[in-house]
Amino acid sequence: MPRFLAVYTMQPEDLARFRAMPKADQDAVDDIGLKQWAKWEKKNAASFPDHGGMVGKTLRVTKNGAAPATNPFCGYIVVEAETIEAAAKLFENHPHFSVFPGDGVDIMPFLTGPST
Repeated sequence: MPRFLAVYTMQPEDLARFRAMPKADQDAVDDIGLKQWAKWEKKNAASFPDHGGMVGKTLRVTKNGAAPATNPFCGYIVVEAETIEAAAKLFENHPHFSVFPGDGVDIMPFLTGPST
């Protein structure tokens, strides 16, 4: 079965706006969103050989060395699906962007490794 990397994205300014909300409001969003996320993940568990996780600040390494960097990546999950369109369908109305301040999920096929 083909495998895809699904990367959750969130713009830094959207996260900052969320974190600027009163703690009680953040907790209310978390309470709703985390329940919906857990329900979504349980419903689709057979499609996730690697449940991934959320990620923190970026340290980018280049030929010039390592330095802090900014990108929209905030988490990932590995998806097994017949096609990239089928993988994408799993994320329709996902709580990452329907409840939380995420802006999308980028889905990319693995071109090497166990899925090829």
